[in-house]
Amino acid sequence: MSAAVSVPKHRLSESPNSRAIEIGPWTITARTNPISNAGQSDALQAAIGGIPLPEMTFGNNSLELEHKDSGWKYAFTTEEALKGVRNGELQEGDGGVKVGYADAWIKSRTGASSNIPMPQTVPTKPFDWTYTTLYPGHNTASSSSSIEWKPAERNNAAHTIPLAELTRHDPILFYAEIPLYEDELHDNGASHLLVRIRVMPTCIFILQRFTLRVDNVLFRTFDTRIYHSFASSPPLVVRETSGWEAPYDRVKYRLPKRDDLTPLTDPMWIAKILSEIPSEISQEIGAGTKWKGLGTKVEVATLQ
Repeated sequence: MSAAVSVPKHRLSESPNSRAIEIGPWTITARTNPISNAGQSDALQAAIGGIPLPEMTFGNNSLELEHKDSGWKYAFTTEEALKGVRNGELQEGDGGVKVGYADAWIKSRTGASSNIPMPQTVPTKPFDWTYTTLYPGHNTASSSSSIEWKPAERNNAAHTIPLAELTRHDPILFYAEIPLYEDELHDNGASHLLVRIRVMPTCIFILQRFTLRVDNVLFRTFDTRIYHSFASSPPLVVRETSGWEAPYDRVKYRLPKRDDLTPLTDPMWIAKILSEIPSEISQEIGAGTKWKGLGTKVEVATLQ
């Protein structure tokens, strides 16, 4: 049991579609809205270059952080996330399920002995139909331009995310879960992007998670973690991005019960299994797609 942690002065506010906390020099706003309507979807589709939107697109959802002392502003938005999806033919490193890579899979499900119709749109879409994105959030246009991300120092403890602190049972002053988009890939799997934030007496922690399941082909996770300790001086933000990937059967083999496939639809379980697979497989070889998102990168930004 951890020692009692003093709760700093803070103020919460709420409106029908947003919640916010002001704590020290920080203002954090989480906006959660219904799925975009037709007009909003048309505008968003035009803004991202015309690719079809995911089936469930929350175009007005966002998480926004502002550090008043430095002028730093950072956000997670649906529009910017979808701008990270490959628009056009897949390139080396995109890690998409390309036509050649998926041929055997498609034939196995559309042959004479199969009753499953071929997903006709998969091989012809001029964009990454899996909606894979490496989007880690972004500095907003009004943010201080002098603040930049720099590679973390390997042996500097301040440049890491302290798991011990995050697993303590400290009070949660603010929590939000913000879906950005979700798609069932024409009943061939699922792709979704979700942001979670919690503010505790000592820190801010954000996890944005992209999860991809292509049935009988692969699983993929791309996490962005943002951490800030209120005790850091000068104020420091740590950003860790990590990508994992593995063949579908390798993950399925780890099911607790062979006849219960439910965990295969749980992003938390998928991420746990991918992180438990040896990193030389899940973060280097992956599922053989040569996806450039594999691996882990840690960066820091000093807010001054």
